[in-house]
Amino acid sequence: MGFGILRKITFKLLFKWFGILILSYIILTLFLTLLYKFVNPPITFLMVQRCFEQTFDDNRKLRLKKDWVSFEEISPNMVKAAMAAEDNRFRNHNGFDFEEIKRAREDAKRSGKRPRGASTISQQTAKNVFLWHGRNYLRKGLEVYQTVLIEAIWSKERIMEVYLNVVELGDGIYGVEAAAQHYFGVSASKLSKRQAALLASALPNPLKRNPASPDRRLNRKANRVMFLMNKVGSANFED
Repeated sequence: MGFGILRKITFKLLFKWFGILILSYIILTLFLTLLYKFVNPPITFLMVQRCFEQTFDDNRKLRLKKDWVSFEEISPNMVKAAMAAEDNRFRNHNGFDFEEIKRAREDAKRSGKRPRGASTISQQTAKNVFLWHGRNYLRKGLEVYQTVLIEAIWSKERIMEVYLNVVELGDGIYGVEAAAQHYFGVSASKLSKRQAALLASALPNPLKRNPASPDRRLNRKANRVMFLMNKVGSANFED
């Protein structure tokens, strides 16, 4: 058998297995997205990643606090604070805020710095539930695909519910119920406007910011979030 024929067969086999891999991934993600429309995700890649980091870091203790609550058990203040801090056009976009992406690129061009994040709550939910954390084109491409999927299959209310239950809000603290209990000693349903604003303002660096003991920068951001909470609209997505 000539080298050319062998190379042709090898290429066909690689192409076939690559196609099978892609098809399997699509089927798996479609199944999980449909499943998680009704069933709450038990754990995320980030939770597992953080547990490994804590295990091998002498300065951190192993901790995994999470307590799932339904959308109805989350204070409207927290829903509004999340939109005000992370995605004020969440109610209206289809997963991607192109206006914010354009603004981030223009700001980066003027400053000469790396573009700031412009991810929507839908994108962050897709990343937190289905993907690993990291900065590379493969993960970003899969995030786009998964965002389209959850926007097509889930309601806005479900996206927000999942987001607020899996978002990292401290070292080993996930979701607003665990965070509300840890920082303020109340349930997520009892969060005040100020408490919700402080939790939302800890993002996107929850490992470095303490909502229970805010510094000047965190207080300043929380004040802005509270102001924007009056502008994001109702916390009821059926309106």
